[in-house]
Amino acid sequence: MTLDALANEIDNQAKAEAKSIIDSAKAQAKAIEDEARDQANSLSSEMKARAERESAQLSVEVVASAKQANQKHLLIARREELDETWKSIRKSVSSPDLDGRSNILKSLLSEAKKSGKGMLLRPVATDRKELEKENFDIGDDIEGLGGFVLESKDGSVVLDYRFDSRLEKSWQENLGLVNSTLFSN
Repeated sequence: MTLDALANEIDNQAKAEAKSIIDSAKAQAKAIEDEARDQANSLSSEMKARAERESAQLSVEVVASAKQANQKHLLIARREELDETWKSIRKSVSSPDLDGRSNILKSLLSEAKKSGKGMLLRPVATDRKELEKENFDIGDDIEGLGGFVLESKDGSVVLDYRFDSRLEKSWQENLGLVNSTLFSN
């Protein structure tokens, strides 16, 4: 074999070996790239699913929070409406021009006469004039929407016939009806 032929054969073998190494490197690079792409897709899918779960959870929490805030505002508005209704009722009951005021006082006096003999009648100023006509010793005025209290001579017993206590009791007993009347849909 001649030197030229030997050089050609070595050159061909070197080219074949280089091609084989390059082909192997390309195949290995493709496998690494495919594996990296699969991992990236997998991570991307996991992150997307996680983000969707977190978004859904956040959405549920925001909706729940908004509902809770709306309920709180509704309860506050209802409380304010009840307070205004209570104030309005108290104002009406305290008015000297309240329809039936005289009849209410007569009813309370009739009840008081049964258990209040010998007691001092202390009127609310609004009703003093009418109550002075009765057969009771009259004392100093008291605070209230109307009516009176009976007080023993020594002050140890006080019977309350004021509109305040009667109205408060009636309000408590009828609060459910008041709520349904004001807030029924």
